[in-house]
Amino acid sequence: MELVVATVADHALMGLGYSEPSAEVPLARLTDDNTTETLATVAEEVPIALVYNGRPYVVVMGSPLDLEDLAVGFSLTEGVVASAGDIRRLDVVRASHGIELQMEIADDDAARLDERTRSMASRTGCGLCGIASIDDVLRMPARLNHTLDITREAMWSALDALSREQTLNNQTNTAHAAGWATSDGVLRVVREDVGRHNALDKVLGALARTNRRAADGFILITSRASYEMVQKAALCGVELVAAISRPTGLAIRLAVASGVTLVGLLRGRTANVHSHPERIT
Repeated sequence: MELVVATVADHALMGLGYSEPSAEVPLARLTDDNTTETLATVAEEVPIALVYNGRPYVVVMGSPLDLEDLAVGFSLTEGVVASAGDIRRLDVVRASHGIELQMEIADDDAARLDERTRSMASRTGCGLCGIASIDDVLRMPARLNHTLDITREAMWSALDALSREQTLNNQTNTAHAAGWATSDGVLRVVREDVGRHNALDKVLGALARTNRRAADGFILITSRASYEMVQKAALCGVELVAAISRPTGLAIRLAVASGVTLVGLLRGRTANVHSHPERIT
């Protein structure tokens, strides 16, 4: 088999600009007795490289939106840095082959990255990017204290607002969303991405960049509550995570152990509470 090395000019996936979160594409709509040519709006999916001190760490696939929030949130939830202020410089560099999030961090933080596998390509927002061992994957957050109380009505209200704020998904029916609401149910931050982990990282990054305490509110996600989603939220001090789909068994065990209130199947005005229901009055 002949190996063909493509250039930017002839590579089918390069040279696209990677600047817009969605695009219109032609399609043929089929029915039992008819074929109609039309257009559809689809979400774009972009390779995004996170680069620390000039060294590529990982590539995630995501949406070209709120990239500074993604860089900060990923760095926090993956343990690269301890606070947003530990990122000394952040540049978003767009190229024909994708996007680089170029960050400068302290030498001690950079040295820790050398112990992990670098330059790993992931599936769309895999949530385990660059993690080299099971022990690293299963790292336990510090157990959270009970400082947050919300009402059922606050959850219903925040969910209703989240559905209206999903601009990209309302266009494409493709993107995930994550949101952060205050304890009274007022939705303050919404981020979208084709990767569910990316959407959550963007929310947590946005909070860190604006010096908001994540612990002062709760997280909503439009996906299943997997282990990594609970872990990311808990590492940032979030005491309640509510998802529109069911959680996994491992996510529930982590929530119980780390003190997180985990809510699943939040839809309309119903929800299942899998751990620490005392926060919901």
